Parts: sequence; C-alpha cells; structure tokens
Amino acid sequence: MSFEAPKGTHDVLPREWPAWQRVLDEAQRLCNAYGYRRMATPTFEETELFARSSGVASDVVSKEMYTFEDRGERSLTLRPEATAQVCRAYVEHGLQREPQPVKTWMVAPMFRYARPQKGRFREFWQLNVEAIGCEDPAIDAELVALQAAWLKALGIEATLLLNSIGDRACRPAYLERLEGWLDEHSSELDSEARHKRETSPLRVFDTKNPELAALLEGAPTITEALCDGCREHFEAVRRYLDACGVAYTLAPRLVRGLDYYTRTTFEFVAPGLGAQDTVSAGGRYDYLVETIGGPPTPAVGFASGIERIVLSAGESEGSSEPGIDVFFVCEPDASREQVLGLMTRLRARGRSCETDFAGRSLKGQLTQAQRLRAELTVIASAGQATLRRSGRPDEPVSYERLEEELA
Repeated sequence: MSFEAPKGTHDVLPREWPAWQRVLDEAQRLCNAYGYRRMATPTFEETELFARSSGVASDVVSKEMYTFEDRGERSLTLRPEATAQVCRAYVEHGLQREPQPVKTWMVAPMFRYARPQKGRFREFWQLNVEAIGCEDPAIDAELVALQAAWLKALGIEATLLLNSIGDRACRPAYLERLEGWLDEHSSELDSEARHKRETSPLRVFDTKNPELAALLEGAPTITEALCDGCREHFEAVRRYLDACGVAYTLAPRLVRGLDYYTRTTFEFVAPGLGAQDTVSAGGRYDYLVETIGGPPTPAVGFASGIERIVLSAGESEGSSEPGIDVFFVCEPDASREQVLGLMTRLRARGRSCETDFAGRSLKGQLTQAQRLRAELTVIASAGQATLRRSGRPDEPVSYERLEEELA
C-alpha cells in the first residue's frame, strides 16, 4: 500500500524551500520596515466566527469550509481566511486600548475545499497584513505600497487594480439600481449569477464566465453612486498612491468576495497564472469588528497566497539552495569522533558544516562537497588534516590549528 498527499495539498521539498524562504524573508523585511508586528492565530475557530464575518451565502461558507464537530459537540472550522481571526483577537484581547492603528502580519496555512488549479490548493499558505483602528485613507495607500514593494523586490510584474465599493451610506441605493438591472437581464444570467442576485448582488461582478463579464460591462457601477464621504476617501487614496509612486488601473467592477469589505478594494494581477491571475488582494473592512461583537472599528488589510507568489517569482538570484561553509572528508583512518566534535563546536560558532554519512569513497565524498557547494573542504586523516580552498594549493593543518583556522 502506498500513500500520496491528499488532493489539493502539496509538499514543499528541500530543493524548493529556498524560493519560499526568499519570498518570506522579503515579506518579513518589508513588514518590519513598515511597522507591522507579527502575530499568530489558531488553526481552527468556532464555525460561527467565519459564518458571521464572511456571510452564510458566501462561497467560502456555503461550499468551501472544512467544518467538523469535536468531542465536546462544538462546531469548529479550519480557518479559510485569517482576517476574521485577527479581528477576533483584536476584540478578545482588548487591542483597541493600544495605540491605533494596530498593525499586524502573519503567515499561516488556510483551508478551502475548492477545485485545485495552477498555484491554488485546498491547503495553502497565505500572508495577511492588517491595520485595525484607523480610517485614514493614507493607511490604505501604505498597505498597497507595501504590497507593491514586496512584488517588486521579488521581480514580479503585476498590475494594480483599484476601486471603491462604497459604504452603508451609498451602497443600498446602488444595490437597488443593480438589482433592477439584473432583473431586466435575468434571462441572460447564468445560474451562479442568479444565485448571487438573491444573496449578495454585488458579487455578480466576481465572475470567471467571459460571456457574463461582457454582459456586465453594461451594468451600473458603484463608482458612479459613491456618496461624498466615500468619493473623498477614494480620491485621497489615489493621491497618496500617486505620492508613493504606485501606478494603478481603475477597475469600477472590482469587488471582493466577502461581506465585510467596504470602500477601498484592490488586487494585484500577474500573467502566467491562468484564469486565477490574482497574486495579492484586499481592501477596507470597516464593519467586520462590530459584526463579530466588537465596537465600530475601521480596518484595512490584504492577503497573498504564498504558492502563487513563489510561482510568479520563478527562479531568480538567491532562490537556489545555499552552499555550506565546510565539508569534512574522512580518510579511512580518520577519527570521526574528533571530526564530529569539531563540527559541533564550529556550528555553535555559526559555521555550517557537513560530512559523509553514506559510506562514500574518498572520491565520492569530494564529489559530495562540490555538490553542496562547500566553501572549504577538510580532508581528515590520522594525525592531521588537509585544508582545500578553491584556486589555492592544499594546505596541511594540524588539528590544534584547524579549529582556529575555520572559525
């Protein structure tokens, strides 16, 4: 009997990890530079948290969540997204009493039962960056600029799509207009669009059906119906993005797939990922904290799938496996106890070391040292060692001097 990883999951192998490490290191560097602090949340939560925050009619809740009942008969769900969790932690731990905004970031696996596609899995890793407790449009622009800087550092050429989807003051009147238009074109809508019309009409724009997308080009847009407050906020976001040197394309039909979004919405799209070309997306969610029982609290954030970022970044400088500092080749008469003890002391001083554990011949050990791109090779024998450096003659070294030489 043989086993394989479950459908929609994947292993990150040692040879693949350097590319992941580069992506994660750049994320951490930039989040630190922008003043965001790292946090972590549980892998599972009460199901009601996601049902209430995302909306029971959303695809995430109705089709994609991994939900189970534990031995205490509690309904729990593996997290399909992290924003609701971050807001739950914000309320639970009284973070509203800290200086605002509370700026956080986290990297963690998410779980959604969906059809696997290129760069899209049922278990996937995601970077979430959130700023909670601030309605200043400058923080929207800062988060977008952080994403743009991250993608640029990774060599990813992406287009920023930008929109505003209004708020409670202007969205209801717009939805009435949209629903009327959808009713007029009901016979031309597909079954998914008709379902969204009944549950969350704004989501009809979030479609991958090219015929429906062409039809929706004639639908009224929320941009035309923004109230003065939302229009001024959006104009300010655009001015700040201009000041930061971040280029964008206005996308009046860009919406987000969860109920808690409001005002600013954005996506970075990149070529080469097929129909699902979004590498990073987010927006403002000023009503989420109060939806889950907290006080009215403005907030904005974004999420990026790490697998899709790694795929978009491709092979580049610094993404290959790093070499090691020292490889110890052992002659048959070498004292392995002496070699292992020396390696332990060198590792404690920050030097990466390796030796042979596969019973290779002397030639095979030297080949392994080259394969690992060792900066230095030590050929250990009884009594003394030989230090081999690229481009220099071999140098006999006593064991007493060898540790000092290598440290």
